[in-house]
Amino acid sequence: MPELADKCCLIAVDTLAEPILLHLKLPAAANVAAALAAARERLREIPLDWERAATGIWGIRCERAAVPRDGDRIEVYRALPADPRQRRRQRAQLKRPVR
Repeated sequence: MPELADKCCLIAVDTLAEPILLHLKLPAAANVAAALAAARERLREIPLDWERAATGIWGIRCERAAVPRDGDRIEVYRALPADPRQRRRQRAQLKRPVR
């Protein structure tokens, strides 16, 4: 059985300050969880909930068991501080005239 070649993936981490992009070389069978473990080793100083953060590949949410292809961008999303719909409703309430 021929041995599979390595693959290169881009990890995109959304932080409060700025997005961080990190190129990684991974084994061909590596899944998103393995990619995150490798990224975590190199980005130790980044305050991120690595265990519970949502993940995606090219903007489509995925589980950590998903196996990215060579050249894929794996994204790590940070949690929103509040529900955007609820915040919009609150702003609209403030703008309504009092009767």
